[in-house]
Amino acid sequence: MSISRELYPSQDDLLYEEELLRNPFSLKLWWRYLIARREAPFKKRFIIYERALRALPGSYKLWHAYLTERLDIVRNLPITHSQYETLNNTFERALVTMHKMPRIWIMYLQTLTNQKLITRTRRTFDRALCALPVTQHDRVWELYLRFVSQEGMPIETSLRVYRRYLKYDPSHIEDFIEFLVNSRLWQEAAERLASVLNDDQFYSIKGNQSIHCGRGLFEKARDIFEEGMTTVVTVRDFSVIFDAYSQFEESMVAHKMENLDLSDEEEDVLEENGASQDDDVRLEVNSKFDKKILSGFWLHDDNNVDLMLAQLEYLMDRRPELANSVLLRQNPHNVEQWHRRVKLFEGNPTKQILTYTEAVRTVDPMKALGKPHTLWVAFAKLYENHNDLVNARVIFDKAVQVNYRSVDNLASIWCEWAEMEIRHKNFKGALELLRRATAEPSVEVKRRVAADGNEPVQMKLHKSLRLWTFYVDLEEGLGTLESTRAVYERILDLRIATPQIIINYALLLEEHKYFEDAFKVYERGVKIFKYPHVKDIWVTYLSKFVKRYGKTKLERARELFEHAIEMAPADAVKPLYLQYAKLEEDYGLAKRAMKVYDQATKAVPNNEKLEMYKIYIARAAEIFGVPKQEKYMNKQ
Repeated sequence: MSISRELYPSQDDLLYEEELLRNPFSLKLWWRYLIARREAPFKKRFIIYERALRALPGSYKLWHAYLTERLDIVRNLPITHSQYETLNNTFERALVTMHKMPRIWIMYLQTLTNQKLITRTRRTFDRALCALPVTQHDRVWELYLRFVSQEGMPIETSLRVYRRYLKYDPSHIEDFIEFLVNSRLWQEAAERLASVLNDDQFYSIKGNQSIHCGRGLFEKARDIFEEGMTTVVTVRDFSVIFDAYSQFEESMVAHKMENLDLSDEEEDVLEENGASQDDDVRLEVNSKFDKKILSGFWLHDDNNVDLMLAQLEYLMDRRPELANSVLLRQNPHNVEQWHRRVKLFEGNPTKQILTYTEAVRTVDPMKALGKPHTLWVAFAKLYENHNDLVNARVIFDKAVQVNYRSVDNLASIWCEWAEMEIRHKNFKGALELLRRATAEPSVEVKRRVAADGNEPVQMKLHKSLRLWTFYVDLEEGLGTLESTRAVYERILDLRIATPQIIINYALLLEEHKYFEDAFKVYERGVKIFKYPHVKDIWVTYLSKFVKRYGKTKLERARELFEHAIEMAPADAVKPLYLQYAKLEEDYGLAKRAMKVYDQATKAVPNNEKLEMYKIYIARAAEIFGVPKQEKYMNKQ
């Protein structure tokens, strides 16, 4: 490797070089040489430093100066620059002989900390603690704690370092508790704080006073407990903090009760002054002991047991609410937990209203665990139970504007609203609500929603079968035949009818003597549905037709039976054949009835053939007698 000519010793260097040749181990000579060349490029000074340290590897003065200059070179460079690795190597070489020098360690540790080399820095801190005597550890620990408190440091690494530090100096437990709180490690923070507060011998460094004297620390402890309970997200962590908090309050009460008796000094004052000087005694005592009374409690009084007991009782009363808050922090969209929270405030309608308000504002119907519409319904019922129908209607009106995950949720709210109106005898209002709910959106609204590309459930509400079923039942009970028929027809037009709705519609018309219209409804039903859903419609249709017309429209009845049998699968034809045969027996010819039975024996599945034959033979014997029965048996 070629060396630049400017790095060679110059004419001015010859004097120093000659002296160093005669005495290469003289620190004074090397130092004078470096001072004389302080304006030279660092590369030249670097060569001088390296030669000097090769001759004097145990010189603290040379190493410190050399490392200081190297630090100045990298000061403005990015931490990824290769010069940093060269600097680190130089520090490692220095520590071979300087491992007992805390200043060299500190310079190295500060440099590594700035480089964000977590693992390497941690191991170097550990090496420093092993190399230096215990009396020098304070200087290292200060940097170590600052290093593990940096943003982005793994929590587990910080915890391990802090726990080791407490073994070195347990008096800094308050700093550790503060770190735990800032890191939201509530369980260990609560355990450490409880152990400190229960230690009568603990001496607070920060407060410079004993913790059973430090009233301000009591309030700080409560603040930490309260913050922990209102931020944890697991029930286990909450239980740990709450138990520690309650133990803390119980220990406070126990300590107060131990000091409940008047001090000897106070008793002497009372005895000396006597009862006749009661007012003066109080003034003297208040002045002497600085006591004040407010609302039955002694404030700023070490013997304030009543206040301590009240605080403990208040804490215990809040446990269900606080535990519920933990679960809601886990999932604020948990509908069941919001209902439970409302029940906690039973007897306090104002708090319940505030809770429902927070619930409906917080729960996202698209993320909800449970049925979000039940929150709105319960909210409205709360007002209804307090005879405030105006606000109940306001709640329902807001509820029907929410975009739920399913149409059924929205339909349930409309039904609940209508039921509330019915309970309060507002039948006209209930019908009007259901007319509003089942109205089809206008063309303009559909066009606007289509442009947005996000269709809310309100656009599908007019096809809700639950809503239409409720509406038609209400019309049957409160409306006219014409209005009820209009609702049934609208259901059929929307193609959302069920077999039961078809049957109900036909029965309604039959009750009002519209028999042919009823049979037309059955005809529409058997065209809409397939097996197995159409089975009940056919059975009802055929029964009603036969009952109504008997033998007067026998041919039409036969056509209906033939059509029904043709549409039915093999496992469903047996009851139809039996009904058909009964028609022929009652109103037709016996031979036709036997023919129907004969067809049935061939049409039913194999597992029903034997039973069908038995019926066939039995009916033949009953109708034609035993000779004919044998004929039919031989025929089969």
